[in-house]
Amino acid sequence: MSNRLQGKKAIVTGGSRGIGAAIARRLAAEGADVVITFAGNQDAANQTVAAITAAGRQGHAVQANASDAAQQASAITQAAEKLGGIDILVHNAGIFQGAPVTQDQGDSYDRTFATNVGGVHSGTAAAMPHLHDGGSVIIIGSINAHHSIMPGLAVYGATKAAVAGLARGWARDLASRNIRVNVIQPGPIDTDMNPADGDFSAALKPLIPLGRYGTADEVAALAAFLASDEASYITGTAIDIDGGVSA
Repeated sequence: MSNRLQGKKAIVTGGSRGIGAAIARRLAAEGADVVITFAGNQDAANQTVAAITAAGRQGHAVQANASDAAQQASAITQAAEKLGGIDILVHNAGIFQGAPVTQDQGDSYDRTFATNVGGVHSGTAAAMPHLHDGGSVIIIGSINAHHSIMPGLAVYGATKAAVAGLARGWARDLASRNIRVNVIQPGPIDTDMNPADGDFSAALKPLIPLGRYGTADEVAALAAFLASDEASYITGTAIDIDGGVSA
């Protein structure tokens, strides 16, 4: 593992498990101090923090519900104060709720947008006074922003299209400070929310040219690259990591 993030200060929202936890661990392994936020699973958050500190880095966890703008802003501010500033902000907190328009209820729509879009917006705004020039903002989106794999994903996909739009706009807004903003758009990734042997796997695997689910560590590797100086000329873009599903 390289030390290309040595001394950097990172926040990963929704970092207690799955892709968020993998990103937090990878950033720490490459030299960053990391604060994660988590909605409610204290034990999982403690495990991620333990992995960060085992890598020899500073690690903390702050509880916040990303759908609540005030909580999200407060958590980002607390995290920035613990770290002494921010170099890397990774928005991973999000929810998935699938239903066709004939069954979708308004409260589900509101909650999904509040978490997946509102949390990104409020968290980024709160980070601005603390985000160092030359920093990196990374949003975990989804290939469903542009490629609906199956029925029932309209609202979820719309939230991911929205954050891709935010990233493009913010890349221009923040270019004068050399802050880069990019989106990682995973396809089928093996996590506890969407396991490679779960209910959807039989339908999804035939759609994947590489024939398998991706891993959270593969997504984390891409996040570490985008957070590093090696990606210094990449901003305002969305990168699919989906085994070829969108090809």
